[in-house]
Amino acid sequence: MSNWLLKTEPGEFSFSDLLREKKATWNGVTNNLALKHLRSFKKGDVVFFYHTGNEKSIVGLAEVVSNPYPDPNLNDGKLVVIDIKPKRTFRRKVSLSEIKSKKEFTSFDLVKNSRLSVIPVSDIIAALLLQLSEQE
Repeated sequence: MSNWLLKTEPGEFSFSDLLREKKATWNGVTNNLALKHLRSFKKGDVVFFYHTGNEKSIVGLAEVVSNPYPDPNLNDGKLVVIDIKPKRTFRRKVSLSEIKSKKEFTSFDLVKNSRLSVIPVSDIIAALLLQLSEQE
């Protein structure tokens, strides 16, 4: 099982939307590196759900419920999608500024390559993020 971070503009699709819909197809990824990462997803992987824009915070966890497959709405075999379902809302949002302020995250791609919309998350980083999400 791998961990990933997916970024979304909450005005377009938020974690609340995912909770309401109970399942969603993650589409619209066109960046080559992000697509490479998306093709590596496996059913059962964990997703850290990140809101961009003014919020800039990880707000919850989701689970990958399908392996990658060609986007059914496009006629381009290199563009893939996955299906996700919500697991839980974070008790406390973990902001980008908080992540950037901690030396443990200096190698995290959210800090190093912040424009990427699909980011791998190591087990160590995942554990730290989960720990932060539970702090008061």
